[in-house]
Amino acid sequence: MEKERVLAFSDGVIAVIITVMVLELRPPHENTLEGLRHVAPVFFSYVLSFLYVAIYWNNHHHMMTTVERVNGGILWANMHLLFWLSLIPFTTAWIGEAGGGPWPLATYGFVLLMSGIAYYVLQTLLVREHGEGHLLKQAIGDDWKGKLSPLAYVIGIALSFVAPAVAHAIYLGMALIWLVPDRRIEKAVAEES
Repeated sequence: MEKERVLAFSDGVIAVIITVMVLELRPPHENTLEGLRHVAPVFFSYVLSFLYVAIYWNNHHHMMTTVERVNGGILWANMHLLFWLSLIPFTTAWIGEAGGGPWPLATYGFVLLMSGIAYYVLQTLLVREHGEGHLLKQAIGDDWKGKLSPLAYVIGIALSFVAPAVAHAIYLGMALIWLVPDRRIEKAVAEES
């Protein structure tokens, strides 16, 4: 299968994920700043989740630019990633509605953890399909963010029950770390051109 079909399908699913999340936002009933305070948890959970989905979309796009072909395993790995990403709107809404209680927060962290694992599986299968000498493998190099993220999510999940504010901070911190542009793939593609 052509990689363009995988990219187009993934782009469409991610667009729907963002659309579903934004449809969960409701304006305050009052026309005061106090009214905004009541919807703040929903809004901030949306912003954090939007960042995560945007980061995955961006990284997926960059990773797929290096790919020449896909196979059945890669297709399923991509679907696996999209499955976990598609749960982000649910966990986002739950955090927003519950005000960040321990179970919604832990579930959010679990979805982030599984999304990270799914991305790693997809990346691993792409490298295996294209070989250790391929551009993607060279660009990934020592993926410290990819190694740190699962550990941070597991810690965040555990802390959801004893220190929810710290769990929130961990999830936000990981998003901010990933938000910093990683130019490895862009640089590798430019050097190969």
